[in-house]
Amino acid sequence: MSSFFKKDKSPTPGPASPARKDKSPTPGPASPTGKDKSPTPIPTSPVHNEPSEPVALMAGSHWGQQELVDEDNDSTLGVDTESSTASIASSILHYRNVLGRTYHSDSVTDGEYWGPNDDKANELLDIMHAAMVMLFDGKLYTSPLNDKEIKNAIDIGTGTGVWAIDFADDHPNCNVIGTDISPIQPSWVPPNASFEINDASREWTYHENHFDFIHIRWLTGVIRDWDYLYQEAYRCCKPGGWIEHVDTDADFLCYDETMPHDSAMAQWGPIWREVQRKTGLNVMVVSSGAMENGMRKAGFTNITTEDHYAPLAPWSDDPKLKQVGLYQSAAMTHDIEGFLVYFMPNYLGWTPKEIANFAAIIRKEFREAKIHSVVKWHVVRAQKPLDA
Repeated sequence: MSSFFKKDKSPTPGPASPARKDKSPTPGPASPTGKDKSPTPIPTSPVHNEPSEPVALMAGSHWGQQELVDEDNDSTLGVDTESSTASIASSILHYRNVLGRTYHSDSVTDGEYWGPNDDKANELLDIMHAAMVMLFDGKLYTSPLNDKEIKNAIDIGTGTGVWAIDFADDHPNCNVIGTDISPIQPSWVPPNASFEINDASREWTYHENHFDFIHIRWLTGVIRDWDYLYQEAYRCCKPGGWIEHVDTDADFLCYDETMPHDSAMAQWGPIWREVQRKTGLNVMVVSSGAMENGMRKAGFTNITTEDHYAPLAPWSDDPKLKQVGLYQSAAMTHDIEGFLVYFMPNYLGWTPKEIANFAAIIRKEFREAKIHSVVKWHVVRAQKPLDA
């Protein structure tokens, strides 16, 4: 894709037919040349193309010392939003409150999930969904599904449920289930769609050999044992069925030296690697190889991969990538605190002021678009053997 799109195929071939007849398998515009060329070069290696120079983690006090005159610095930290659900009897809706943000109920899972489930966080998910659909040329998936034969599909970690709803609309004869640990999905959904409160890191409650398609997207830093999740997916997947996982590392990449080491964007990766070191959560699910390795260990075959490099701000000369960058920037600036307020105080010792200042600085960097940062969205598809 212009300066950022690259498609990599693993040595194990799979069926090559696209998910929809009217769509190609996510092609990118031809790379521009001459004066129109984007200032950032295309990554050239499918594995070892990431910037290698390490960036040291800076202390939270560095951000707390910054004196900012920024309207964004009046973050939602400290705003009590729990009162709206305090009177609801269901234990599922007894959300925890951390620095004014609400989180899933402890009655649903004993795991440590750091993402808020309030309106602001949910809006971020919806914006990012729009960015992902745009990046993939309007497609919801890339696996070579047989639209006429697919009967059962599941979306793991469905969030607001928008992917499951869209997929159900496109496949009216398919029963679509979306699972999550928070009941944040809408009640008005297509008749063939439903949502369930389930922790995918535990044993799955579905029948063996049931699903034609298992979809997973953006769960980095969520699942502790990916091997176990893929084993459960394999058990519940129908022979000949497909699994597709789209994810990214908790890191921002840059290929043209426009990202100083002391910038907030450059610190994003070191911050999350420190979280990984202290919690054991895998926040580098792509670069660790957990996706391909886990599927292979579970027994899936026909494993293929693709990498899609997407700008985090509207700096690209390519019209499509510029729009994708605008959407991803809008999502991140909408609720950057949602990524910070759970782990930063508990594991890095940051104060609310340090979190608020860091959030304001990185929002400013997103909006200025002077740093040509990108994320790598990694797609892994695999099939359960017909003779499984």
